[in-house]
Amino acid sequence: MNLNLRRVDNENFKDILSLKVKNEQMGFIETTKECLDEAKEESFWRPVGIYDDSTLIGFAMYGCFKEDGKEDRIWLDRFLIDKRFQGRGYGKPTLKLLIERLVNEYNCTKIYLSIYDDNVNAIKLYEDLGFKFNGELDINGEKVMVKNIR
Repeated sequence: MNLNLRRVDNENFKDILSLKVKNEQMGFIETTKECLDEAKEESFWRPVGIYDDSTLIGFAMYGCFKEDGKEDRIWLDRFLIDKRFQGRGYGKPTLKLLIERLVNEYNCTKIYLSIYDDNVNAIKLYEDLGFKFNGELDINGEKVMVKNIR
């Protein structure tokens, strides 16, 4: 396994659009098209393709969310492994790579994400890597999880 992250650009844009989750996961995350449209509207989002060597296996989107009067929050907003590559052991090492990227890029002490409480497989993955529910809900009613880095 040789995982790496690449910014979405003209070369991989169409391939990113083809990534899909399993049917039963569709309610848990937006399509990659919706994510890329959102990233176009809000420049703080950073969409990336997740690769094993040169094979595109997934997608993530992260960024620094600024709210007036509050500390900046680094969000891992979207994370998916394409349905063709699920169950092959990519989840945990990919999430570790993303956490490392966010820490290096933003020098952050906390990483936030939000999740539907019936997405039990993802919750277990996030908890295994140190994310904990903080009692907050995001604007869509999803539960917020946070990982303390230091």
